[in-house]
Amino acid sequence: MNAPDLAHATLSDDLRGQLHTVYPDTLTHRLLGEWLQERHDQWPASPSPHLLVTTHSAHHPALPPVSYCALRRAFDPSGITPRQVWSDRVLDEARQTADPVHLVHLFGIHPGTAVRYVHTAHPVR
Repeated sequence: MNAPDLAHATLSDDLRGQLHTVYPDTLTHRLLGEWLQERHDQWPASPSPHLLVTTHSAHHPALPPVSYCALRRAFDPSGITPRQVWSDRVLDEARQTADPVHLVHLFGIHPGTAVRYVHTAHPVR
């Protein structure tokens, strides 16, 4: 993931060789700003270009970002996986908006996936 652009409230990432821009909602934008400040306070001289780092990877730019296992470990006490949280977040947004284009922009997902989430959220439509 490229560095977030907080001024324009965007995140961009290379997904399958194509640059995707994601427009986070207000809460995500605020939390992202708070995390970036926390990350800077914790590791002010970190050479790592990654958004999410661990104590170890913050000091070694050649290391990968936070691994799925490390992220999963943070979720273990809740009994849910990061993927379940993400899927629930997309489904909730689909319930609120019923707009697949909005889901594509917000989550950087494929249009077909966005349509399936909208159909799941609104089965009678």
